[in-house]
Amino acid sequence: MIVYQASKAAFSDDVLNDQIETKIHSFFQKHLNHSTTKQEILSWKNSMQYMDRVLNDSSIPDDCGVTIEFQIPQSAKRIDFILTGRGDEDKDYAVLVELKQWSEATISNKDAVIHSFVGGRVRELTHPSYQAWSYAALLENFNETVSQDNIQLRPCAYLHNYVDDEVISNSHYQEYIEKAPVFLKGEAVKLRNFIKQFVKYGDDRKIMYRIEQGRIRPSKMLADSMVAMLKGQEEFVMIDEQKIVYETALQLAAGANKNQKEVFIVKGGPGTGKSVVAINLLVELTNRGLLAKYVSKNAAPRAVYESKLTGSMKRGVISNLFGGSGAYLDAQDGVFDVLVIDEAHRLNEKSGLYNNLGVNQIKELINAAQCSVFFLDEDQRVHINDIGSREEIHKWANLAGANITEMELSSQFRCGGSDGYLAWLDHMLQIKETANTTLEGINYDFKVFDSPEELRMAIVEKNSVNNKSRMVAGYCWDWTSKKNSMANDVVIPEFNFAMQWNLSTDGSLWIISPESVKEIGCIHTCQGLEVDYIGVIIGPDLIMKDGKVLTQPSARAKSDRSIFGYKKRMLEKPEETKELVRGIIKNTYRTLMTRGMKGCYVYFSDPELRAYFSS
Repeated sequence: MIVYQASKAAFSDDVLNDQIETKIHSFFQKHLNHSTTKQEILSWKNSMQYMDRVLNDSSIPDDCGVTIEFQIPQSAKRIDFILTGRGDEDKDYAVLVELKQWSEATISNKDAVIHSFVGGRVRELTHPSYQAWSYAALLENFNETVSQDNIQLRPCAYLHNYVDDEVISNSHYQEYIEKAPVFLKGEAVKLRNFIKQFVKYGDDRKIMYRIEQGRIRPSKMLADSMVAMLKGQEEFVMIDEQKIVYETALQLAAGANKNQKEVFIVKGGPGTGKSVVAINLLVELTNRGLLAKYVSKNAAPRAVYESKLTGSMKRGVISNLFGGSGAYLDAQDGVFDVLVIDEAHRLNEKSGLYNNLGVNQIKELINAAQCSVFFLDEDQRVHINDIGSREEIHKWANLAGANITEMELSSQFRCGGSDGYLAWLDHMLQIKETANTTLEGINYDFKVFDSPEELRMAIVEKNSVNNKSRMVAGYCWDWTSKKNSMANDVVIPEFNFAMQWNLSTDGSLWIISPESVKEIGCIHTCQGLEVDYIGVIIGPDLIMKDGKVLTQPSARAKSDRSIFGYKKRMLEKPEETKELVRGIIKNTYRTLMTRGMKGCYVYFSDPELRAYFSS
């Protein structure tokens, strides 16, 4: 999505007539359904005046293209300023400029990280050159037009208020400055000369239009990239908060010991890259010779990762890298250098087959490691026994005398619409009220189907492309096929619809098994993983009545353990239990409906809820 696009000449006129910030803001209000802060509007005005001066050179053609605030496909990130045109050998060029209002900064000892005063306080941020380069890398990774048409991307950063004090330009950041030069106050001519190296003729080939309309490359799946990552290949460029979290975790791991443990809590919703950062950490920590392990309560992600590594690594090595959360009952204090706990919200209090062993999984994990990294999304707690919360981690970390560090990841990937889709989903499920009341302007393929069979056929068609589309459902149908392999489980007779649960055949590997599109998954085999398109059947445990989205726990299957024991709890603490069960059911569907990176197709059992979402 492009917020503003014009020729250099038209852009210059808009700046001269004090119209540039108004036009940018109008687009935000009209197409993105929200306004922005006065500070951001002022920053547009200031920065665009500086860019106009930079471009005020007859060698830069009046008919080259100016694009402002271009949203990178499959990302919530926007590139501030892009100049497009032709260069030598008739090549198409796009110069990407990351603009900053900064006037001061301090060096961090972390790779590509710097401190600056932003948003009312000093924050850890990625260096502007790293940011510009990483955004260019994202565009190259996700847009086929850039590679197929051989469009040359040239990133740089411009800090027009910053007087050089050898911080921004410090040798600590040299690797990224070489990839994306940084220009400071008084260096407008240098930036102009940088641009003139590439953009020498006008943009008569609509370069940004082609990029915007270009086919999106298939998204990289984390599991598919595991082997390359463990061989040291950089599969995912970490951007902004992802990079800062990653570097912070490495720093904490290096400084931790048995006498002074470190606990790092990383919060983030779907699409924030929690698992990408977690696996990158596991790889780098292992490469540094530290004893590290990836931990998850849910078996599905571990099984998928391990299956991808089979054949490239010895079974013993694989099992040493991954483990469940209940294996640390009797672990020695600090025996692991680092435990990377993904999906920490799914941790249980007790371990063992009958949930009767140990004291508390969080306590045991902190005890077993010198440094514990908890990746957490409390909105994805989907079982009555899930205890993973910020409060609970703090409690046991304090009892262990550990230092506690907290950071948060904002939405980057997974859902094409990122923050907008998630906010809309929260609003529609009435989890919380948000400003996102429609999907207008959100680049995400969401469809409501009137029949589960039509939904199934649509997912089968999507799956035929690359085996990355699956069906899932709420656990409202009994697991009949467990005893009778010929029986169907999810049966909706009025639509002649019948499918088996995936639980018998593929188990935890259902999401990658080639034939499993014929089966239907549940929350337990897809949480923590992703596909391109997800088809979701919303069962009768979620309905609408009198304008309210309500839950019906009694509609859950008898074999479902995620709310087992709620009736007994209702007798003891009725209001608290109602709230707990309501949260579990809504969180389950929120989680299922965010497994698709490109799209979510849905059938609602309740006609009123179906009409509500269709509207």
